[in-house]
Amino acid sequence: MPIEFRGAFTAIVTPFTSDGAAIDLARLREQIAFQAQGGVTGIVVAGTTGESPTLSESEYQTLLSTAVEVARPLGLMVIAGTGSNSTHHAIELQKTAKRLGADAALSVNPYYNKPTQDGMYQHFVAQADAADLPVMLYNIPGRTGVALAPETVERLAQHPRIRAIKDATGSPDSCGEVALRCPTLAVLSGDDTLTLPFASVGAVGVVSVVSNLLPGHISGLCKAFLFGDFAGALSLHRQLIPIARAMFLETNPIPVKAAMQLLGRDSGALRLPMTGARESTLASLRGMLPQLRV
Repeated sequence: MPIEFRGAFTAIVTPFTSDGAAIDLARLREQIAFQAQGGVTGIVVAGTTGESPTLSESEYQTLLSTAVEVARPLGLMVIAGTGSNSTHHAIELQKTAKRLGADAALSVNPYYNKPTQDGMYQHFVAQADAADLPVMLYNIPGRTGVALAPETVERLAQHPRIRAIKDATGSPDSCGEVALRCPTLAVLSGDDTLTLPFASVGAVGVVSVVSNLLPGHISGLCKAFLFGDFAGALSLHRQLIPIARAMFLETNPIPVKAAMQLLGRDSGALRLPMTGARESTLASLRGMLPQLRV
């Protein structure tokens, strides 16, 4: 049965041991189970929130294979981060994700090189051609220095394996244009504060940072707007806005890992060049703990 990119997907953190030297696989299993209990559709492994640039090749494979092993029996989709600014590397990651049993791949704009629109088109097509695995494009110009234009997304949507896009442009206009141009492409918000606004112009879900903390709330928000309960969706949206903003008091995933540590659900360890949260961030998060405990 074809997979469906709708609802809440958690951009899951990668839990490390307290010294950051290794992945804490026991904690990973706990975190995946927590997501399943919250009713999300799936998890994204080794994305930006998962500190993918700091993972070795063997760690990436261990992380993904463990996630598939734990998530599959719980009914969760597993989307593997396979993006790279090297097309050759992205192709290899795509093949690895397929081999290890991922349900789909998330592929970010090639960063730093600043390719042209045609360069990005060829990059994503080559990756999609490399393995029989659905692809979710990831358009995040703020971190990659280049944006996929709606016209390029429309071209890419003609590829049978390119099935979705995570839109982190921050622009409802861009989201709405992509949804209009690409009726076969599932558009998901890449920003928690914009999940409901994007849904109003055609998005069908979110790849969420906040759902590391509140999967039930994010899942509930998506279910509300997907089933036409605008009042319920708006109520949840308003509850979540302060928390969503707090997750970006510093560069993601610094605040979300700090919040999870305060809740006793993660070591809070990050790998350089990411560093621990500032005291001002911690103070803000401590003030939100009553809203974060579920």
